[in-house]
Amino acid sequence: MRECHLSQNLATVSRRALLPERISQLIDALSSGVYEREHTIKMCLLAALAGESVFLLGPPGIAKSFIAKRLIDAFENSQFFEYLMTRFSTPEEVFGPLSIQALKDEGKYVRLTEGYLPNADVVFLDEIWKAGPAILNTLLTVVNERTFRNGEHVYPVPMRLLVTASNELPEPDSGLDALYDRMLLRVFVNRIQEKKNFKLMLTEPSQDETSVPDKIKIGHEEYQQWQSIIPSLSLPDAIFDKLYTLKQRLEQAGEDSPNFNPAELYVSDRRWKKAVRLLKAAAFFNGRDEVGPLDLLLLEDCLWHSPESRDVVQDVMRRFAAEILFDQQEALALIDDVKVALRDIEQSTVEALAYQQDSASSSLRKPTIDISKAPRFSVNQSRDLVRCVLLTANPSVSEQEKGDSRWIYLDAADVEKKLKPGSTDLYGYVNKNTHLCRLTLEWDAQGMLVVKDIANRAVPVALAGVNNPDAEQLDTWHAQTDQALEQLNQAQFLIRRARSQLNAGLPHLFAQPELLEVASASLVDAERDVKAHMATLEQQARRLRRLDTFFTGADDA
Repeated sequence: MRECHLSQNLATVSRRALLPERISQLIDALSSGVYEREHTIKMCLLAALAGESVFLLGPPGIAKSFIAKRLIDAFENSQFFEYLMTRFSTPEEVFGPLSIQALKDEGKYVRLTEGYLPNADVVFLDEIWKAGPAILNTLLTVVNERTFRNGEHVYPVPMRLLVTASNELPEPDSGLDALYDRMLLRVFVNRIQEKKNFKLMLTEPSQDETSVPDKIKIGHEEYQQWQSIIPSLSLPDAIFDKLYTLKQRLEQAGEDSPNFNPAELYVSDRRWKKAVRLLKAAAFFNGRDEVGPLDLLLLEDCLWHSPESRDVVQDVMRRFAAEILFDQQEALALIDDVKVALRDIEQSTVEALAYQQDSASSSLRKPTIDISKAPRFSVNQSRDLVRCVLLTANPSVSEQEKGDSRWIYLDAADVEKKLKPGSTDLYGYVNKNTHLCRLTLEWDAQGMLVVKDIANRAVPVALAGVNNPDAEQLDTWHAQTDQALEQLNQAQFLIRRARSQLNAGLPHLFAQPELLEVASASLVDAERDVKAHMATLEQQARRLRRLDTFFTGADDA
């Protein structure tokens, strides 16, 4: 018994693992011979798998009914019902004629529903907004509750997919808002755009029938089983936060768009709830147990109300995919925060440590510098050298010494005698280089001693032994630098996690390739930006972390 139960569990796991491949094959079969309609077919199939409804908006003659008919082939032993609505359509034409026999014998109004909507698995209603109230009110109940009242009894409706279509939207104040709101997925279907596809459409034989292999068709029992599993999938807090950010951005876009009615972007709580079920279905059929970032891209077809709002939604979704979907914006914001933090720390060190003329010296034609307390150093045969610490990151202060210059050694006598207003060229040693280099020093407009780097930028200078940092200052700068390094590590982590999430979510059976490309390209850009700044910022942070060793000569790097 136990072995039998284990065998059943393994079989279930195996079927779940093979489900994405099966759905992919189903999409390919349903899309065969249909040009530039793959996304519409994907959305209709996903709606059917989630038990939701679809509204197709587009001009006449672009295969809207053809698409709906194809979906019936996804299911075993299923029935299809379609009807073109007019102002004169009656409930009998949609829900079935009244049974004269039942009316005679029992005096009851009972409809003969065989072959009509109440018995169909896939339903297509064209020109839906032309239907009268009697049809639409009954249809609303069918969509809401998946039941149909026939006489005294209420029967379940097997409808897995309702596809409605029109080349227009319901008129304002027409009383159709409730039904329109139930059309969770709204897909704009346009004429064929690509020249190659247009030629194929004209020249290739029409494929009215699909060739869906029986082995990948969806059976009734497994469909019902899927419907019971889908709600149990989880919506992680991190994904909910992104969804809520999207909601806020959409609402803000409605307020910010000029000459645009924000009501066009109103999304009811009911639609959001149904949309989450759709996301769970997408995750399930992609072989996952929880909603992932890429599933959120499907909301593009759930949130628009009109062609104008569709443009706004598309713009919001593209920016969402490029900035929020994988925390790209957060990673780049961390990098910007680190830049600001390190710049502030450097500025703090300059203000505290840079050698500054005193007020008396600054009033003289030749400024003086007091090096009496500065310790002396030796390099090669040179004696009586003072060490000047460079307080900001730099590409180097000498062409002979590549890389960040941390300190320079200068002859004490030259510093006292030759340093004058304007630029002064002195010879000295850079870092641990034992070759003399020509260095350019000057007093800046604020009376601060600076050395020019190879890009001719001023690097503030501190005099070791005279301007050494105290322990409290170092502790503060070290703590700030450590925090900046933590932020750098967090930015790197976000990028690595984003890349992992993207790879884990691909291939995605339902997401628009264009949006996937936007998300992927933005992640590549974010990775490049982070890498471009990472080396510089890490070097700058390490430099600040070791600043005290530059004054003592203990730095071995």
